[in-house]
Amino acid sequence: MDKIRKGDEVVVLTGRNVGKRGVVLSVLKDRNKVVVENINMAKRHTRGNPMQGTPGGIVEKEMPMDISNVAIWNPVTSKPDRIGYKLLEDGRKVRYFKSNKEVVDV
Repeated sequence: MDKIRKGDEVVVLTGRNVGKRGVVLSVLKDRNKVVVENINMAKRHTRGNPMQGTPGGIVEKEMPMDISNVAIWNPVTSKPDRIGYKLLEDGRKVRYFKSNKEVVDV
């Protein structure tokens, strides 16, 4: 079970995008990286292909960043927070915020 998953709202803790918030688009488990929407943008120069009808030019895309550089956003406290795990009475394992013990996903 992962602490940060696709669809979570996260805050960037370090780097040039510090303080920005975004939604996780994908998690690369094998490299411990996440791709966050509109964060860590890079310009990629692409060549056009007339056979496929794709134009060339400069395309901006999100690049992966290390999972340790982001923290999940807690909407109750309006701060970044850490994640823990606990078992509910019905036997399900859920994530919870460490600061206020509130369950992230039910």
